[in-house]
Amino acid sequence: MLEDRTEPLRPHDPRALGDYEIVGRLGEGGMGTVYLAKTPGGVLVAVKVVRADLAPDDEFRRRFRSEVARARQVPPFCTAEVLDADPDHDRPYLVVEYVDGPTLAHVVDERGPLTAANLHSVAIGVATALTAIHGAGVIHRDLKPRNVLLAPGSPKVIDFGIARAMEAATNGHTADGQMVGTVAYMAPERFGDADSPLTPAADVFAWGGVVAYAGMGRTPFAADSPTATAARILTQPPDLAGLTGQLRELVAHALEKEPANRPSARELLDLLISGPTRPAATSAALAGQPDLRAAAAEAQAVTGVAAATAEDAATTEDGPSTDAEAVDGAAARSGTAARSGTAARSGTAARSGTAADGGAAPTLVGYDENSIVTVPISDMPMPPPGPPPPEPRRRWFLPAAVAALILAVAAGALMVVLGRPGNRADAVGPPSPTPSVDAHVETLLIEDELSHPRYWQPTTLVTEKADCAFANGALVAKRAEKGLYRCTGPDDQLPADFRAEVEVRLLTANSCAGIWFRFAPWKGYLRGYLLRLCAGKISVGTHKSQGGVTTIRSFPLDQPLIVGGDPARIGLRAAGRELELTLNGISLGTVPLTDPEIVGGKVALGVYTDGNVPPVGPYEVGFSNVRIWGLQ
Repeated sequence: MLEDRTEPLRPHDPRALGDYEIVGRLGEGGMGTVYLAKTPGGVLVAVKVVRADLAPDDEFRRRFRSEVARARQVPPFCTAEVLDADPDHDRPYLVVEYVDGPTLAHVVDERGPLTAANLHSVAIGVATALTAIHGAGVIHRDLKPRNVLLAPGSPKVIDFGIARAMEAATNGHTADGQMVGTVAYMAPERFGDADSPLTPAADVFAWGGVVAYAGMGRTPFAADSPTATAARILTQPPDLAGLTGQLRELVAHALEKEPANRPSARELLDLLISGPTRPAATSAALAGQPDLRAAAAEAQAVTGVAAATAEDAATTEDGPSTDAEAVDGAAARSGTAARSGTAARSGTAARSGTAADGGAAPTLVGYDENSIVTVPISDMPMPPPGPPPPEPRRRWFLPAAVAALILAVAAGALMVVLGRPGNRADAVGPPSPTPSVDAHVETLLIEDELSHPRYWQPTTLVTEKADCAFANGALVAKRAEKGLYRCTGPDDQLPADFRAEVEVRLLTANSCAGIWFRFAPWKGYLRGYLLRLCAGKISVGTHKSQGGVTTIRSFPLDQPLIVGGDPARIGLRAAGRELELTLNGISLGTVPLTDPEIVGGKVALGVYTDGNVPPVGPYEVGFSNVRIWGLQ
């Protein structure tokens, strides 16, 4: 049902745009609002409507029109296809394919790292999408797990290209010292000079981060704060423990500090599905996924010359003999993907070590820069070929601006904007003017009224009869049957030491609000601490998704909370091995946090049923006005 996938329209929302009937809200972002709509024929589409304050800006409309034209040239290989747009409407809008599937972030959050075949499917699908996007002269700019939808048939990458017009139009309103993007997936060069041109290599870096996250359940530069994450991206090698084999090597090369050293998206795709050192799990990933195989073949076909590999020589007149070779063969049969001989005749020089010049096939694991014919991307600045520039010219390598930010954290004076509204950790505000009693300096990391999609997003899990939606100015988490359900929220790691406040209402009998903290994937499952706020008590314990909840301490409430009554404001302050709890500003006491294996993670909100309750509810709780501070 549509109600399970959308938020109801608000009074000021349009009911129609052009030929499209607006039926619900899908979310909000920095550019505007995304609606679920129907075509005259009843087909569901997503309509992105530009913010009202941008609509009168002629320069923005010009950029928007240009970006729409370019985005419409992106072939729909593993992307949400651009279907229509009206840049001249009172509220300019863009219509794209509606993709009904969970995000990669949601799946990894709920189930842990992907299996080998599913991981390779995501790696191939996202590389296919980037190949098509870059081939059309578009840079995504904000590739992350939340922008990868696991749709039936093949993964889909969404929100590409148009964000570029938004960023260009709003740069003048961005204060000094601010950064735009999702830090965990930002390439090193994006922390440097704002005037430096962005290249497709930044998307390739993000591909490495997304695949690493899918395979490990965490980002490769994870740290206790966004600024510490940025510092690791700039100065440290990626932590890829948990990835193995050729895919690990490909991810490592995609995460090179120097943009010129990274493979292109097309090179990644060639090596994943048809290179001489392609990952062994590729056949399993492609088996039974004809849509993914076809998308990869078409992306190769329309972006130039297919890779010359040892498999080409082994292909017989009867056709290719493996799944990967079948993809290569499909590209060749399309008439647009030529082999190495055609590459030479077309003026594209095949590099040494390939079948094109009779050299031996490369034997290195992963990406070998001598094994692929590079396909240039027109109309976009690219890193110059050759060795990396001398150290003084590497402006991205711990630039003064980022160094100043890191020093500012130590001084308790950081103010950074990270990402657009709707992205995780997209607002880091000024520190609290009053230090805590043990001299910690607090830095506001997240502030959200929870009245509409921003950090937290509406989600539905049909199999569990559970969902999170926005209603009456609050985020409402509910289940039809007993159990637990966590809402989709910010999934970057937060500092292990933090303070949080959130208003909670118990909306139905026997319902408890769940607040998970220091919660993160570990060895294939999730673990952390869980606070349960019920009508008569508050409990804190450890929660391991394969081992259940173990209570550490409970606080009975002398005055039980009233179901459907006023919100109760719960406060948590975790510092080291101790948690301090407050209820409506009054201290309840402290709880020891003694599990040495739980060191940090995210904060999550949801519904929980505690004890011997009826098997059928409904069970509902509401959250509003959440704020989270990091402690330095």
